[in-house]
Parts: sequence; C-alpha cells; structure tokens
Amino acid sequence: MRTIAAAVSLIVLAGCGSGAPTENEDQPLDRAAVTPAQSEDAYYISAKAAVDARADGKSVRQAKNIILFIGDGMGISTVTAARIYAGQEKGIDGESYRLAMEKLPQMALSKTYSHDFQVSDSAATATAMVAGLKSRSGTLGVSSDTIREDCDSAQGNGTDNLFDIAERAGLATGIVSTTRITHATPASTFAESPSRGWEDDSDIPQNVELCRDIASQLIDWPAGDGFEVVLGGGRQHFLPTDISDPEEPSRGGQRSDGRNLIDEWQAKSDAHEYVWNAEQFAAADFSTNTRVLGLFERSHMQFELDRAGDTAGEPSIAEMTAASIARLSQNEDGYILMVEGGRIDHGHHGTNAARALVDAVAFDDAVAQAAEMTNPEDTLIIVTADHSHTLTISGYPHRGNAILGKVAYGPGVTAKSEDGKPYTTLGYANGPAACQLIEEGEYDCTRADLSEVDTAEADFQQQALVYLGAETHGGEDVAVFASGPGSELLNGVIEQHEIFHVIGRASGLVD
Repeated sequence: MRTIAAAVSLIVLAGCGSGAPTENEDQPLDRAAVTPAQSEDAYYISAKAAVDARADGKSVRQAKNIILFIGDGMGISTVTAARIYAGQEKGIDGESYRLAMEKLPQMALSKTYSHDFQVSDSAATATAMVAGLKSRSGTLGVSSDTIREDCDSAQGNGTDNLFDIAERAGLATGIVSTTRITHATPASTFAESPSRGWEDDSDIPQNVELCRDIASQLIDWPAGDGFEVVLGGGRQHFLPTDISDPEEPSRGGQRSDGRNLIDEWQAKSDAHEYVWNAEQFAAADFSTNTRVLGLFERSHMQFELDRAGDTAGEPSIAEMTAASIARLSQNEDGYILMVEGGRIDHGHHGTNAARALVDAVAFDDAVAQAAEMTNPEDTLIIVTADHSHTLTISGYPHRGNAILGKVAYGPGVTAKSEDGKPYTTLGYANGPAACQLIEEGEYDCTRADLSEVDTAEADFQQQALVYLGAETHGGEDVAVFASGPGSELLNGVIEQHEIFHVIGRASGLVD
C-alpha cells in the first residue's frame, strides 16, 4: 500500500503538466460556444459587456483547462497574515515572504456584494463566479428573481453554470473542498436551490414538492456523463438515517427518504469508486478512467491544524488537488476543476486566527501543487475568495513580531492599550470573544488581560469589538490572482460575476 505522499509523487512524475509544453498548445480548441439560459439577465449582460470591452482588440489565447481556487473568507488581511505566518513558520522573514498565489502574474480586485446584501454569503458569491450573475444571498445557482427558501420562485430561474456547460462539451469536471460537498461553494457547481441549507431531504419543509435537496442533485446531475472526481466532506447528507457512519457508528445519516446516495454513485458503473479515508484515497488510481467520490468526514473535513496530527484519517487539500488534476488530465478535451479551502472561513467565524491561517497556508500549498503540475500555456488558474472577514492587522508591531502574538514595539517591549493591558496584532471587528457569559442574559464585556495568555495557542480566540455568537463576513473587495490563457482579462476592479465571463471567453465554452 503506497502512502498518500508517494501517490502524489507518482502523480507529479507522471507529467500531468509539469510546465512542459503540450503538443497542441498553438492549435485552436474545437469547442462550440453556447449561450446560457441566464443570458438575458441584466447582471449577466453588464458583466459580459465589461469583459468584452477589456478583450476588445486583444488576442486572447484559449485555455484547455481551468482551475478555480476559492479560499472561503480569504480576504486581503487573511492573505497578508497567512504570508507572514508561512514565512515565520519557515524561519524566514514573514513580511517579505511570497505565497504561491502571490507569484501568479495577473491580479484584480473583486467586488463581492450580492443582489440584496452589501456583505454577502458564500452561496451568492459562488453562484456569481460560476454562473455570471448576481443572486440573492442564501440561494444557489438561480437568478435574483428567486427568493430565499421560496421554492415556487425558483421555477424557471435556473442557470447553466460553467460545470454544466463544460460537461456537455465533453470536458472532465471535478470538485475539491475541505467543507461538506453539499456546502454553498462546492454545491454551486451542480445545484439549483432557493436555500443553501437544503443539503438533504430532511432539511426541506414538508410542503415543498418541486425543489430537490442538494446531495441528490449531485448524484442525479444530468450534465454530460457527470463528475470525474468529487473530494470533500459531508457523508451525513448522502446516507439514510438507518445507515451508521463508518467513523462514528453511533450516528447515522440524515436522509429521511431512505436513499443511500453513496450506493447510487457506485451503482452507476464499474468505474464509479467511493473512498472515505486516507488509506483508500492513497490506494485509488487517479491515472485511469475511475470516477472517484471521496467523502472523508461525516460533516466538514478537519482543520489542517488538527488534521496534521491525524494524517491517517484524511488527505490534505494539496493531495486532493494533485489527485484531481491527475484524474481530470486523462481527458484530452480538457477539464474544469474547483478547489475550495472552505475552513479558512470557519476559523474566522470562531475568531480563531490560528486555524484560519494554517488552513490558508494549506490552501496555498494546493495552489503551488497545481502550478507545478500544469502548463501556463494551456491552463488558466484563478485564485480568489468569495468574500472577506472582519480580521484586522494593527498596532505597530515591530518587524518580525509573531503574527499570532501580542503587539511589541521591539524585543521585550510589549505594547499596552489605555487600559494597561497588552493586545494582539490580529483582531476582529465582531465575534464571540468580545464578552464572556456570566449567567443567562448577563455578560462581562471587560477586555481580558492577556499578559499571561499564550495567544499563539491553537484554541486562542482573538478579541473582538462587538459581541456576536459568531464573527461575520467582511464586505471589502477581495483579491483575484491568475495565470494562463485569459488571465490578462483580470485586472483593475471587477464585478465578481465577471470571473465567469473571463473563464467562458478563455475556454471558448461560452458565447
């Protein structure tokens, strides 16, 4: 049995790209562009016009392959903090360190508001990137005419997303996420729903008849011949209540309709394989035509900080990315792959910067893996975020000060606020660490004294200004880093749904 590391090494050595020119890189791709169902939407029309204007008079190379990396909640402050953290962990100057994503040659800023919210959620932002329009927060794969949790309003307001279009054109498709595969961002690649929360049938109100749950939409996805690879978490939404989870036998699935969607996946053909742990993942042969569904946790996959101590349990995001590229590269017509670092967002919601940053660095490792395995002459790589968070970096710490530490003006010179207490470089505008619950309805919101606290400890929660049960998203623009054919169209300040149109034009898939 080969290890995961050995498996990834074999994948890279097999030469899925490795920067080497492909035989047909100068030949136009034989693809017929299509007009998606949402092409009359006002948001769609304006974004297409903006990208067309930037492309006017330019010779845009065609991209055979597309990899869309989405760091969930990875705002610019997160990128900066992750850069410093990564460098310091390597024992070098963190401030001048460069992440793999920062080495990509093109960059833009993306505006992330949704149709109805200044500060959006992951469902609307993911829909923007894969379907080319703005929608209402909390809805997936539908236009802004759809009202959240209103099934009737979703009828006739669906979209043709990039993955639908690619599958119908004969390309290979894949999804990687560290969240549940039915979670908002990965689900945007295959689902249409007025509620991102309808992950299995037990989540849907009993009086709703026309809308299907998200997990079943993955298994029943009608586009082309379906996904070649799907890797992430979320077994609970694929299993019925009477089937025990393999890692948590005391807990069953959540489906009330009796469907075992994992069995249904495997029954599609002899080539459909299912894996649920690291050992099975390492044993899978991603260099063949096998179609792999990997669900490595009952819910979300582990934070990288926790996974590192349990490497036998599940693969890393870089390993899943490498395996996916190897599998999708078997298709001579090309592929489209989404890779989501979903738990960056979850670390931030808990004002737990340590876990957020370690996941951001793991996500960047996946970007580096993809860059190593692909050829920039035929593969468009886009790295961005769906939205930001309220993380701040402040306080005049000296250069080289630990990014997870307390502010110090120099070695041994700890800064103090006006209350005489030290404070950390990283903080949040809102979140659970602003106050402490004393008893029901009574809180102590006096800022804690951090003098004797190890703020770099894994479970430390950075202090926040406004007390909320969970920290919220941030609404500022996020970075877009890119390389490869069409990446030159990503510059300046863009609307988030223009990303769809850049991919559509560069790939030749969308009219």
